[in-house]
Amino acid sequence: LFHLIIPSLCMQVKLWRLCDPELEQPSSPELTICPGQGRLEMVHFHPSSSGLLAVGTAKCPLIWDTSRQDAPLAVLEQHSDQLQSLSWKRDGSLLASSCKVRTLYSDILNVCYAQGDTVVDCFEVSSSEPFLSQVSHCLTDTSTRGVAMVPKLALNVMSCEVMCVLQLTDSCIVPISYHVPRKHSGQEFHEDLYPDTMGTTPAMPAEEWWQGGNKQQHHTVLQDPARGCSTSSSPLSTPSSSAVPSRSPSSTSGLSSGFLPSPSPSQSAKAIQSLLGPTSKFRHIQGAVMHRDTHITNMRGLNLTTPGECDGFCVNRHRVAVPLSISGGQIAIYERSQPGRLPDASLPTIQNSVNVADFSWDPFDTHRLAVAGDDAKIRLWQVPEGGLKETLTEPELILQGHTEKIYSIKFHPLASGLLVSSSYDLTVRLWNLESGEQVKLLTGHKDQVFGIAWSPDGKFLATVCKDGKVRIYDPRKSTSPLQEGPGPEGPRGARIVWVCEGKYLLVSGFDSRSERGLYLYSADSLSSGAIANIQVDVSPSTLIPFYDPDTNVIILTGKGDTRVHIYEIVPEDPYFMECSSFHSPEPHKGLAFLPKTECNVRDVEIAVGLMLSKTTIEPVAFRVPRVKKEFFQDDVYTDTAVWWEPVLTASAWLSGSNGQHKKISLKPKNMTAVSEAPKEAPVRKYLPSSVYLEEKTDEQKKEELLSAMVAKLGNMDDPLPQESFEGVADDEWVSEYHGADLCCKLVMIK
Repeated sequence: LFHLIIPSLCMQVKLWRLCDPELEQPSSPELTICPGQGRLEMVHFHPSSSGLLAVGTAKCPLIWDTSRQDAPLAVLEQHSDQLQSLSWKRDGSLLASSCKVRTLYSDILNVCYAQGDTVVDCFEVSSSEPFLSQVSHCLTDTSTRGVAMVPKLALNVMSCEVMCVLQLTDSCIVPISYHVPRKHSGQEFHEDLYPDTMGTTPAMPAEEWWQGGNKQQHHTVLQDPARGCSTSSSPLSTPSSSAVPSRSPSSTSGLSSGFLPSPSPSQSAKAIQSLLGPTSKFRHIQGAVMHRDTHITNMRGLNLTTPGECDGFCVNRHRVAVPLSISGGQIAIYERSQPGRLPDASLPTIQNSVNVADFSWDPFDTHRLAVAGDDAKIRLWQVPEGGLKETLTEPELILQGHTEKIYSIKFHPLASGLLVSSSYDLTVRLWNLESGEQVKLLTGHKDQVFGIAWSPDGKFLATVCKDGKVRIYDPRKSTSPLQEGPGPEGPRGARIVWVCEGKYLLVSGFDSRSERGLYLYSADSLSSGAIANIQVDVSPSTLIPFYDPDTNVIILTGKGDTRVHIYEIVPEDPYFMECSSFHSPEPHKGLAFLPKTECNVRDVEIAVGLMLSKTTIEPVAFRVPRVKKEFFQDDVYTDTAVWWEPVLTASAWLSGSNGQHKKISLKPKNMTAVSEAPKEAPVRKYLPSSVYLEEKTDEQKKEELLSAMVAKLGNMDDPLPQESFEGVADDEWVSEYHGADLCCKLVMIK
């Protein structure tokens, strides 16, 4: 059993008692301390007293007795600058504080690093000049966010491991092991490398230390008598004895030291996962821009200042609609089947006659585009097969009813010819495109409607409003909200989407400090507020969500961002599981996604989107790294809904009918599911460390060297190649000799 101290962002210190790796870890802390001195920066246990803790706040160190959580034992002197480091003296009599530099100290070596660097330096500290001498300079693969030292009792002393630190990066924990090269490593214990170190038994309780006690811990000798190994001694200051860092953890069979058996990798991973919580199988998702041949380039005159409620552009499987900054609310239509560089000459467009507020493709008709304008009208346009050949000036249908500018429009997910719109007149209206009439008018909003979203089954409509409320409507039964609950506090904008089979609502918005965040609500109890939330970053644009119901992965980005955030949403704690982000080389103006059938399952693509920049449209594929790509990853690709085919008509839905989309498998006929793949015997990736640590005798090395040389030279008994050559007659040899002699004389005379 051991304790772990975690300072949290809520300005508390939590004390956890962890169990053995194979047991289930506790779900709640054993003790919580609330210093009340501002944000906490660091914590350090006393080296010899039990239950005594030094806590570093922003500018003030505190001394706490964990058995008395009501108040600290001492509040030390206020610092003039931010406190960044605390360190107890080895005997526990003094506490030092510092700023700007962080260090880790061991019995022999000192490790220094700076957050964000890719270098970890190792120094030897001595009591005489030069006092500090560098013995190692370790270049790491990624930036360092923190370094923690492994206790001396856990070192592999038989392989001359003198120190091991764990490097924290943005996405993983990397062990860095320091070894001193010695002969007979693995066979002898080198006692000169391992002075007596502190044991694990406290010398006194916290109260005794506070009253003036200075008892010292008993030292423990680092050796392995269980192995019966002999000891060896050699000076540490020789050049060959410098500590060498190793990026791979060293391990040998048996005990790592003379005290405790090392936990297996699976046990350690299980313990860490139990402590850190569950992780997403999509956490290593990778976004990549597709080949340039698929790009649409040389786009001109784009309108990059669309309203915040608009996604910026919209796509379907065949074409892309992009608003232009030309007067008259013109919209360009680009065919996805015709990528490449666009001509410099002007192209045919849709002339909407007024500025575009929002627009959307009909999910069941890839030729019909609905456009909401500043004049409170919705126009429906029909794009001919093969794209625009001439400029369109007359819409197919005009919907009138709103009295103010329209915010956004959304097609019904199941019923064809059914559209919903929200407006500055604080109403939400339903339109039957078959008759061209308004069929429902929903009320209850007291301010601007930021976003609207249909439930997956098409029964309910959710809205998020500037008045700080999230509402759910059943449009066929009532014009008033069915439920209402508190939404994000920030007034800058928000989006809403149904997740987890329609049981939850996800809202992306701003808090009172204008930080972007995600809020998860239970669709059955909006009034109780968000059941979970997470702060994302600080940026002025609203996060636009794309949700994949097959994987529960949500992809979010804002107009003008360079980063695309990815999370997996789960209906239980921790609710949000962060995955790897995608970064674009320059700010994008929008990101819209294609149907799931556009994904290449052979490359394990779970989403394909189109990214709009100032002059180009670039496809971006989001892939999950997998080893056996020759198999269909059926754990990633569940049956997907055929949402591009209608289930009902608008009239049938309005009369009370319901339905659901049929589902299809994305598995190609010539691929085998990975769940049905033949099981392979596990193959050891690396040779055991005993192979590398085995010491060979001089005679063995000589024999190996001679064998290698003989093998390279070949068999000495084989005849030489020139022995098989045929000779010439004596008279020919003489004539050739005289001819050669004459040539030599002529050359010399010349």
